[in-house]
Amino acid sequence: MRLLVAGLSARAAAESAARAGFDVTAVDAFSDLDQHAAVRCLAPVRPFTARAAARAARGVACDAVMYLANFENHPDAVKTLAEGRTLWGNSPAVLRRVRDPRRLKRALEQRGIAAPALAAEGSASPGGADPSRSARSWLIKPLRSGGGHAVRPWRPGTVVPPGCYLQEVVEGTPGSAAFVAAGGRAELLGVFRILVGDRAFGAEGFRYCGNILAPAGHAPVPDDEALVNAAGAMATALADAFGLVGVNGVDFVARAGVMHPIEVNPRWSASMELVERAYGLSVFAAHAAACADGTLPAFDLAAARRRAGAVGKAVVFARRDVTMGNTCGWLDDGSVRDVPRPGQRIAAGRPICTVFATGPDAAACQAGLVRRAERVYAALAAPERTGPEVL
Repeated sequence: MRLLVAGLSARAAAESAARAGFDVTAVDAFSDLDQHAAVRCLAPVRPFTARAAARAARGVACDAVMYLANFENHPDAVKTLAEGRTLWGNSPAVLRRVRDPRRLKRALEQRGIAAPALAAEGSASPGGADPSRSARSWLIKPLRSGGGHAVRPWRPGTVVPPGCYLQEVVEGTPGSAAFVAAGGRAELLGVFRILVGDRAFGAEGFRYCGNILAPAGHAPVPDDEALVNAAGAMATALADAFGLVGVNGVDFVARAGVMHPIEVNPRWSASMELVERAYGLSVFAAHAAACADGTLPAFDLAAARRRAGAVGKAVVFARRDVTMGNTCGWLDDGSVRDVPRPGQRIAAGRPICTVFATGPDAAACQAGLVRRAERVYAALAAPERTGPEVL
């Protein structure tokens, strides 16, 4: 089948689809040097918007389409992308429901899952919280959120900007779960720690900068087995409540063995390629089967977590404006992906590449990611030497 993959960064999903035997065309903001050899890449969409990507993809002949970030925030762009094609993913109507923070909180609470309180300044939330009279801490979050962009602490007396809402701060370990859904059912594929605002990777604040998939008994949160069970129950609740289909993700904060869901990413998410690296499962094949005929994989996550070590990825952000040298040598190193093209200009705060590491546990894996990122920064400091001997 001919498949079109569209989103901010298409490399991982397009590669998974190509390995699964699909004829893939990708449209994204980067068109990185290391796209799978079988993937046809359209010219990068810059500046990237979901609407612009959907327009760029109109002339592509395909049998099915799959969207990535940040299409989940733009249901109308999904409608444009899917016109005259089979959509493999959640419909615009589903996106409008599941990306509504209040609908999400209400649906979870109806199924016995507590979510952080929501509020708008000066008015009560569904849970009755008034931030101006509460001892709680709050975050300002955009309704069209993604990757931690524009998330910041709320100060009492500060006006909440249009298009934003307040969410209660939950102290704990940030994490996410990936699952595939169909017919109100869900199969859990992995539970991850999220790396947020880590300066070792050039990130700050609430900026997403990676994930770690840890083995059983070595996750960076206590009682990880109970957490995995809770993630499976939450995935099923979300699939049933919103009619989700295909691969999805949910972000949460883990505290004292309890999972507090933050938001749902109703599409392929950045963590999913770690499932493929660690467990050997074709995530795209699972997505296609769920969307095409409602079939879920027979996947034993508990057994997979006992067999595999820790696998992690980190996005390395530019600490200053840089112009890339000869990056062709980076292609020889499997621990660096999303390789920028020679001569590409990357502004400070923008992603340079993604690095990977493994280890016996989450801590060792994260240390490996930090070392790997340091080698990227060293290569940028010596632009005349950008081959594999530097990386």
